[in-house]
Amino acid sequence: MKKLGIILFTGLILVCCTMQLTYAQTIRSEAANHPRIAAAIRELEGAIAYMERAPHGFGGHKAAAIRDSRTALVELRAAPAYRAQKDR
Repeated sequence: MKKLGIILFTGLILVCCTMQLTYAQTIRSEAANHPRIAAAIRELEGAIAYMERAPHGFGGHKAAAIRDSRTALVELRAAPAYRAQKDR
C-alpha cells in the first residue's frame, strides 16, 4: 500500500510539473541527454500495449508484468524529471 502511495504521489508531482512549458522543454533535453532511458520508456510502453492486446495470459504472468512495467515507467520518467529540476 505504501508503494502505491509513493507511485501515485510521484505521478501527481510529474503531472503538475509538466504543465510548465519551460519545464517540458527541459525534460525533452534531458531525454535527449539520456537516450537509453527514453528508449526504455518507449519500449516498455510498447510492451504494455502488446500484453494488453494479447489474447493469452502468459501462464498467469500477464497482469503482474503489466503492473510492474507501469511501475517501472513511473520510475523511468522520474529520473529525467529529477535531473531537469536540478538543472533549473
